[in-house]
Amino acid sequence: MPIVDLVLPKLGESIMEATILKWHKKVGDTVQLDETILDIATDKVDSEIPSTAEGIITEILFEVNSVVPIGTVIAKIQSNKALSDTTAPILSSVFEPKVQASLPIATEIPIPYIPSIPAPNTSTNLKEAAEIMLDDPKFYSPLVMNIAQNEGVSMQELQSIHGTGTQGRVTKKDIIAFIANKKILGNNSQFIENQNNKISETKSILTKPSSIYDNNEGQFSGSATAKLANPSEVVVEGLTEIIEMDRMRKLIAKHMVESVQTSPHVTSFVEADVTNMVVWREQVKQLFEKREGIKLTFTPMFLECIAAILEQYPMVNSSLLGDQIILRKDINIGMATALPSGNLIVPVIKGANQLSIVGISKAVNNLAIAARNNQLKPQDTQGGTFTVTNVGSFGSIMGTPIINQPQVAILALGAIKKRPVVVETPSGDAILVRHMMFLSMSYDHRIVDGAMGSKFLAAVAKSFEAWDPNRQWFQYV
Repeated sequence: MPIVDLVLPKLGESIMEATILKWHKKVGDTVQLDETILDIATDKVDSEIPSTAEGIITEILFEVNSVVPIGTVIAKIQSNKALSDTTAPILSSVFEPKVQASLPIATEIPIPYIPSIPAPNTSTNLKEAAEIMLDDPKFYSPLVMNIAQNEGVSMQELQSIHGTGTQGRVTKKDIIAFIANKKILGNNSQFIENQNNKISETKSILTKPSSIYDNNEGQFSGSATAKLANPSEVVVEGLTEIIEMDRMRKLIAKHMVESVQTSPHVTSFVEADVTNMVVWREQVKQLFEKREGIKLTFTPMFLECIAAILEQYPMVNSSLLGDQIILRKDINIGMATALPSGNLIVPVIKGANQLSIVGISKAVNNLAIAARNNQLKPQDTQGGTFTVTNVGSFGSIMGTPIINQPQVAILALGAIKKRPVVVETPSGDAILVRHMMFLSMSYDHRIVDGAMGSKFLAAVAKSFEAWDPNRQWFQYV
């Protein structure tokens, strides 16, 4: 019977390797065609890899946590029906695994200034596990159970751990982080008790009427009764908390450093008057939501303008491969999106220049919902040719973003602020209140010179300003 190689498939243009999270099968197990055989992780998403043949697994070449280059043989399957030479690469290129966006390993670490958790009454054992498992549908791997038993973690405590693995499973890093937190809280329990006693004593001293100023004694009383009035009473213990980066944050950090080392970054800035956009959106947003079922935000409006300007500046929509400049004919705009974990992911709106306001709105809405619910697919983050990040949504008026490799530019949208601005009118200059925002673009100086980068950015700003406030949106659906 022929032996079929299971190859780690290509998952995206910029993805060169993946980490093996879990094998669902072992040597000697029977697998069906398209049955999930292992879980892998990249800097974009976590994916389930299906089998490309049916048969018996004869060899597994990489262990869990191994970092494997794309295209590497990771297992061998003895099969009656081997894939043809032409079928295998097709499967690798069109592979669409089930995925969920990467979550942090241990971000919910309690701070020391809270009551410590109770110590476990008994260590984890098989009898206790059997009893509790009847009411607990979660799966715990032998490794997690072994660590729990060795560290004295009870099954009740194990159940309370928030798992970051597939389907909420508790991973090795989850339980290690839980144990580390217990030790931090245990070591500082006496300190917490002392601090609480000090606060109680301070409250009894400072419980005066909540007036701002005491006219009799001429002393400021205020309402912060739990604060110390004497600097000499402050206790500084020098406590610190060490939080290990989760896998996704490590990969983001690695790629950001590589981007700065790869591309000589230049950032240009421009200011745009987006009053017409604000007025138009205010006029149509209710009807838009009623008709389309989604809210109209500024993002689709901005992306429509940016996509149109990218058509005029193909060099900004390119990438560099050695000494070759690759001009991208498609305009696929990446939309930097913050995940609930605090990490960042960039889903891509394909063919943004071909979409209407409604089309872009639906694409933005669908990708944002998928990102928040950890339901992005690998193809949702692939093929980007230009990236936009909305730093204004977090209150920043401008930023200096880092290029999303292998692209050559990234545009940051600042917050929209109302300001008095000198405006030229037929009767002369006038000071009017306008809605203003800053745009900033970082670009690869190897390809995009300052003149081109500045012209492109200025063209985007003018496109924003030229928005027709009387535009009939239903004519552009």
